[in-house]
Amino acid sequence: MDHNINERALKPAKQKLQGRLLAIRNVRFARRMWEVSREQVTALKDLTTELQLSVAAGHLKLIDNNWYVTHAGLLRIAQRNRCSGMRTAVDKGLSDPASSRWVFRATVYKSPRSRGFVGYGDADPSNVSSLVHGAEMRVAETRAVNRALRKAYGIGLCSVEELGWAPRSSSFGSSVEFKPSSNGNNGHQNGQPRLRDRLCLLIRQHQLDAGLVKAYAANYCGTPTLRDASREQIEAFINDLAERAAKDRDGLICQLNCYSKSQEVAP
Repeated sequence: MDHNINERALKPAKQKLQGRLLAIRNVRFARRMWEVSREQVTALKDLTTELQLSVAAGHLKLIDNNWYVTHAGLLRIAQRNRCSGMRTAVDKGLSDPASSRWVFRATVYKSPRSRGFVGYGDADPSNVSSLVHGAEMRVAETRAVNRALRKAYGIGLCSVEELGWAPRSSSFGSSVEFKPSSNGNNGHQNGQPRLRDRLCLLIRQHQLDAGLVKAYAANYCGTPTLRDASREQIEAFINDLAERAAKDRDGLICQLNCYSKSQEVAP
């Protein structure tokens, strides 16, 4: 009996210590991945205390200088809080399969007696990256689930998957410069997004280590640094990376891990 009482008394102190250690790990990992300001570090510490999520596990992302929670992070919160279940359904009245527009309704049940927290998510070719064209239905469902989870657990932080565009990830930011193509166009070409944006989206989508991807890219292109590669070389690398990440992410991760931090391309 006394032993159980002591355990209950020590539990808050143990949780507080674990929270501090997680905050330290999060800040260290964030500084390795991105150029974080003092304000962003402070915000990350507050988010760690509140949400108990791991940056290394891909639960939180820094995009365009703002912190976002990911689908994986929201699922972790739901699991930790013993979420009772989720239900999703297509809203047929608002969806239009012919134009690849989908609207989903998701309901999250925090407990068996919960009335449910509802969230809606929509996706169509105009508000998703070109990399996921053809998968609008799945994107819409994920967005709906994310919104329902955020409502259920009071998460005010927007989720990455809810963004209606392909933001430039701070993991690369402006530190990576690609050579312009022969026509001098290094931005949108024939309606396609910039190579930097495509690469950043791949890294975010598959939760890859940006530094290791940069090292792998330089090696793939056979250039001293990624900046020295031509647009054509970068485009071939991105296409290959997207295919490998989709077919064999675990194998890709193993290969990326072969590149130590010392091999990263200097920003």
